[in-house]
Amino acid sequence: MIWAAIALVAAGCYAVKLLGLSVPAAVLERPMVRRLAALVPIATLAGLIALQTFGEGRTLVVDARAAGLAAAAAALLLRAPFLVVVAAAVVVTAAVRALTG
Repeated sequence: MIWAAIALVAAGCYAVKLLGLSVPAAVLERPMVRRLAALVPIATLAGLIALQTFGEGRTLVVDARAAGLAAAAAALLLRAPFLVVVAAAVVVTAAVRALTG
């Protein structure tokens, strides 16, 4: 049963890849398609961040991770270097966890 599911998912992934390769070049060169294609990775990453930050199982949780994300967002708004953004998120998350137990 598991191998059938793996084979089905692999076939589905191949079909999606084949579908993407079969799209005519004229469609891909349209400005609207280019703008949308540029936004897909950003939207996917934002969704993954939200899921990892605020989700635990099937519940919504606001804890130290949210404070770390807020600190990282603030550092990004201040145009801090990437390592400073990560360090700010780590330090704030650790501090909130230490204070709240």
